[in-house]
Amino acid sequence: MPAPLAVETAGLGKRFGGRDAVTDLALAVPAGSVFGFLGPNGSGKTTTIRMLLGLVAPSAGEARVLGAAMPDAGRDVLPRVGALVEGPGFSGWLSGPANLARFDTADPLADGRTRRERIGAALERVGLTAAGGKKVKAYSLGMKQRLGIANALLRPRDLLVLDEPTNGLDPQGTREVRTLVRDLAADGTTVFVSSHLLAEIAQMCTHAAVMSAGRLVAQGTLDELRGHGERRLRLRTPDGPAAVRVLEGAGLRDVEREGGDVVAPLGSRRPETLVPLLVAEDVRVQGLAVEEPTLEDRFVQLTGEGFDVAG
Repeated sequence: MPAPLAVETAGLGKRFGGRDAVTDLALAVPAGSVFGFLGPNGSGKTTTIRMLLGLVAPSAGEARVLGAAMPDAGRDVLPRVGALVEGPGFSGWLSGPANLARFDTADPLADGRTRRERIGAALERVGLTAAGGKKVKAYSLGMKQRLGIANALLRPRDLLVLDEPTNGLDPQGTREVRTLVRDLAADGTTVFVSSHLLAEIAQMCTHAAVMSAGRLVAQGTLDELRGHGERRLRLRTPDGPAAVRVLEGAGLRDVEREGGDVVAPLGSRRPETLVPLLVAEDVRVQGLAVEEPTLEDRFVQLTGEGFDVAG
């Protein structure tokens, strides 16, 4: 039986004037996953999030969030969803707790009787209790991001949507947000993380989807995405031209020289069958390695674009 889905879309699209921002999107986000929504800037990630949250109406298709159709079921669904989209907007002259109190007061479903306790619990959850007396203008960017997540957690959430949560953070702030996301997922919250930072998705997420120019080009577990890449043979030899000739004769395609190495996609060939062929032609083999596909290789292959590896 398939795992339940926290987010599901079919044929979802959004058109602005004469431009398609998102086209025929079919997402499947398993409940309880940390789902990375990956793509270069401008690939349609934020527009998709806005459609999922009912902030913009789709031009085509449908979206279901926590089992209910959006935006029609927004009144029932959105109280179960926490979101941090395009950075938190806090008042710098107020403290963190005071900012959270403002947002909570504006929430018609929030219980004012438990406000103080809930704010304290949210701040503790994101590690900001000690900064309770500081004005937000004195916060680091990482602290502001964590305060934004605390705001999303003022009430229990089944789904947390984070748009570029580590954007602009220093390494320490990035680690803080990454650890927090893992902790939330461990407690059963589905976390949907949009990012253009490949390393963050690789370290933080269990599943991912790849967007390119408004279209979904792949999705699955990280292992599944890696597994679709090609293994490569890397041969260290002083006899480059002869090695290229032997490998091409053995049926390998796209054989290239990179400095003192010869590299080629392995396809279905086993590397141990190639060594005797090289030796028989007096090619000196100084080293031989098989390079497993990486997420970066796969994503560049899918999109034809580079990704920021570390930000």
